[in-house]
Amino acid sequence: MVSEEQKRVLDPERDAAALKALTHPLRIRLLGMLRQDGPATASELAVRTGESSASTSYHLRVLAKYAFVAEAEHRDGRERRWQAVHSVTAWSNKAMETTPGSRAWVSLSRRAQIEHLEASLARHEADIADGRLGQEWVEASGINDLMPRLTPESLTELWEVLGRKLEELTTRDAEDPRAAQVVILTAGLPLAPRDSAAADTSAPAGTDTEGAS
Repeated sequence: MVSEEQKRVLDPERDAAALKALTHPLRIRLLGMLRQDGPATASELAVRTGESSASTSYHLRVLAKYAFVAEAEHRDGRERRWQAVHSVTAWSNKAMETTPGSRAWVSLSRRAQIEHLEASLARHEADIADGRLGQEWVEASGINDLMPRLTPESLTELWEVLGRKLEELTTRDAEDPRAAQVVILTAGLPLAPRDSAAADTSAPAGTDTEGAS
């Protein structure tokens, strides 16, 4: 579980400029890379993103201006190394509903999370296929898209229970050399009843693809 010190909690009024800075897709990607893989130089990130060093350097400076990243310890004096200041970016959904700009930012952020899931799935499958992850991870990994019926209070309780359990397990595995970084993307998206006359264009749902029970 992420501690409060590791969270950057954004406020739509106080952090309007910071929110605007994070609307650029490359900045979101760079921040995600630094959070997931640790400190890096602009040149290293340029190679990984296919961008120029000038471009990654510029966008890293913008992220630094709004305190999303900061200079890390340098290996030498030739090029800056950057690190993420916080592990996660958080916000209040209710607070973000107050302005069109903040609502748009939440929507953009959620779609970036979906893109992160797709990239993580491809990386996971390649790591398994190429032997970078052991077979013991095959049964434990998976994705599901369950669709329970819950009240707002129950959905809130589910988030709280998940957070507490994740904190417990993370603490338990902190010193275990077998532990690996795991991407966990959870979603609780209530849906209004569909008009029976409307065409159903949604993807198949309710498919549990997890191997472990």
